[in-house]
This record gives sequence, C-alpha cells and structure tokens, in this order.
Amino acid sequence: MNLEEYKGVFIYAQQVDGETSPIAYELLGKAKELAAPLDAKVTAVLIGSGVKDLCKGLAEYGADRVILVDDPELKDYRTEPYAHALSAVINEFKPEIMLVGATAIGRDLGPTVSARVQTGLTADCTSLEIGDFPITAVPGQEQKKNQLLMTRPAFGGNTIATIACPNNRPQMATVRPGVMQKIDPIKGAEAEIVEFNPGFTPDNKYVTIKEIVKAVSTTEDIMDAQVLVSGGRGVGSAENFKLLEDLADALGGTVSCSRAVVDAGWKSKDLQVGQTGKTVRPKIYFAIGISGAIQHVAGMEESDLIVAINKDEDAPIFSVADYGVVGDLNKIVPKLTEAIKAEKAAKG
Repeated sequence: MNLEEYKGVFIYAQQVDGETSPIAYELLGKAKELAAPLDAKVTAVLIGSGVKDLCKGLAEYGADRVILVDDPELKDYRTEPYAHALSAVINEFKPEIMLVGATAIGRDLGPTVSARVQTGLTADCTSLEIGDFPITAVPGQEQKKNQLLMTRPAFGGNTIATIACPNNRPQMATVRPGVMQKIDPIKGAEAEIVEFNPGFTPDNKYVTIKEIVKAVSTTEDIMDAQVLVSGGRGVGSAENFKLLEDLADALGGTVSCSRAVVDAGWKSKDLQVGQTGKTVRPKIYFAIGISGAIQHVAGMEESDLIVAINKDEDAPIFSVADYGVVGDLNKIVPKLTEAIKAEKAAKG
C-alpha cells in the first residue's frame, strides 16, 4: 500500500428519509479541524436516492467537496448496497482519514467497510487529533508524523486508550454522536459536487425490506435538551424520580439517568447518559445521586455547567462538578425546586 496516494479527510454524511442526520454536521466540524494541520480538503460522502438537495447543507457546514452516490437501490439503508457504495468511494478517491458516526447505521456500516478496504477501525471514539505515533518516542522505532490519534474508552470504560493506524489507509474511526461540535453554518457556501455510481446489481446479500415500522417517541431526545436533571442509583427508587421530574419541570428541562437506573428498570435506555448511553452537552447538568464513574462522566463532562448533589462527599462526581452539594437529595431537591418556582413567580 502506497500511503502517499491517500489524501484528504472524508466523512460519511448519514441521511435518513432524505434528511441529513446531525452527526454528519458534527463530523464535518471535526474534519475541518483535522484537515488544517494536514493542509487537506474535507469531503462528505452522501449516499442515498434522490438526495442531491442535501449537498448544499453539507457545504454550509464545512464540506469542500461532496461525493454523491445516488441510486434507487440506496433508498433505504441496507448493509450490502451501502457498504458497496462507501467501499467503492474509498477505493476510487483514496482518503487519508474516513470518519463515520457511531449511530446504529454507522456501527453496522463502518466495520463492514473497513474489512472490505483492508484497514483498521477504531470504534466509538470520543476524541480525535493529529499527532505523532508513538506518542512518546521509542529508541530504535520510527516516530511517524501527522497520524490520526483516536481516543476511546477501553476495558469497560476503566481506562482511556489512544489508538493509531500508521501502516494502513484510510485511518478509520466511528465517532460517538454528541461528542464533536458542528461549526456555525456559512450561508451561501458551496462545495464541489462529484457524482459517482459504482453500479448496483442485487445479489443474495441484498436484504429485501418488506415493511418499515417507525417507533413514535413521546419523550424529548436528551441530546437536544438545554437543561438535564439526571438521576443515579442514589435516587433510591423509580417513584423517587418524581422529585427530579418536578425539578426538571421547574427549570424547563428534561430528566435523564445513569446506567444503574436503566439496569434497575427505573427508566428507559433512551434516557441514559454515559459511555453505553448518550453523550450530552446541555447548558446545565444536574447529577443527583450519581457517584460519577468514568463511564458516566464520559457522556456529560462537556456540559457547560455541572451541579452535583450527593450524600457522599468523596463521590468522584464532585471532581468534575462546577458546584457540589453534600447532603440528602430527598431534602435538597424539593427545596431547590420550590426556590426556583418562587423566583419565577416573583419575576412574573
């Protein structure tokens, strides 16, 4: 493999039902950052059927070029045709870096494509940067420059690993939604559009979709919430979450939780924050009865303001909190809720 042939930072611009997924814009923001020290261009790979209109949005969020693979076989996501499309793009255009969102689709597509193009894949990354590898020079070993350093939780979240792929291209990673930040859109920005179609001949690996049944959620996506009131095992019971719901209502926020709460059956998985849940960036994050294990902190440490309430003064959550209150949440939370309601009433 001639590594010098591989140039540019590519992202897979996921779309569903003709709408660009937010993760595509987040990846473009990170791609712009990674491309700067490499003096490289940013390319978005858009795959679907009748989706050319989405190119404009990708340009406004940082794409210098959009490779459009548009074919009726790509109307709905299926592993085989989508993997064929993205693999063909990589083999034809030879990106140095290929980023895919760690969504349900990306976690299926990324590993399949990396195997086909014979490169490595670092999954579920929480940080990406350009640097030297090995990070610390080793006597007798070449320290390669301008490598993609991919960081992710490892060993159940008990440590953080930084991984590189120095001998193969592209350097591939899937990235957790909500971790990277999209740039402010540049209105009127344009990108070069390259239409590419490797041809699609259905075979026995093509799944036939008989019916699509969409679940209807009645709860707000916690990744979109500006205020989150999150509860852990220390809340005590499912019924006791009423205290947190009252506080969230007073603040105009949303309730979320830790993995221990989901495992106990008190709340649903879609409300879970953390390494195995969702990564959130609210303006205010209340961590109530949450110890602060690294798995949970990984999903909320980028919140603008973190308030922790816990009866254990040595709880790890206090090390990442901006404000900490040591005490019984059953007494503190109701008083806090009443104080907020009184303040709002006083302001009319």
